[in-house]
Amino acid sequence: MKQKDMQLFRLYPLGDSAITVQFGDSIDEATHTKVRAFSTYLDRHPFTGFREQVPAFNTVTVYYDPWQASERGFYNPYTRVTDQLQHMLKVARENGKGTKPRVVEIPVCYNGSFGPDLEYVARHTKLTPQEVIASHVRGKYQVYMIGFAPGFPYLGGMAKKLATPRKQNPRPRIPAGSVGIAGGQTGIYPIETPGGWQLIGRTPLRLFDPDREQPSLLQAGDQVKFVAISEKEYWQRKEKSHGA
Repeated sequence: MKQKDMQLFRLYPLGDSAITVQFGDSIDEATHTKVRAFSTYLDRHPFTGFREQVPAFNTVTVYYDPWQASERGFYNPYTRVTDQLQHMLKVARENGKGTKPRVVEIPVCYNGSFGPDLEYVARHTKLTPQEVIASHVRGKYQVYMIGFAPGFPYLGGMAKKLATPRKQNPRPRIPAGSVGIAGGQTGIYPIETPGGWQLIGRTPLRLFDPDREQPSLLQAGDQVKFVAISEKEYWQRKEKSHGA
């Protein structure tokens, strides 16, 4: 492998049936673009023995069946899969250039009981509640990964001035659709679950529905645009969303 290629990614084993591909040490859009390009290519061109993949902020972990990957014992499975991944990484890097992400608008009601921690976030950041909302909807958010709960998006791109620590005592129940802030990140609770994020609003959209062909509304690589809506619009959209 050329030295230039070595600087673009690193492969290392994770047990005897998985390989992690690392694209960098930072969490940023450029690094994650490489993650998505490779993940998309692997989905479309799986190798013999491929089981599943888990993309994250700056890595993709590839799980495989050692017996199938070695072509029933004729080759060393780790070496064979590594060679295939190195080739796929080069091809994916070229194919992924210029790919535009999908932009998903998420309507959010920041009013009243939908944002019980909005006032706290405002005090912590020394902003007014209206300034917190205005900054939050101005953001350009990248979905880096889905995790914690089914369909939960980890979003990057929130304004640093909105950063607020998690609650010291997590709530035992957070309503589905709640939009929160924890540290320098913002996210959306797709299902009712315990959690410690500071809640500033709620969306009427169903982020996770096991009956849909694609259960998770958001996917890693998407871009999210928050749009502020009134309480009346919230209930109208919720009725439409849940009646679909």
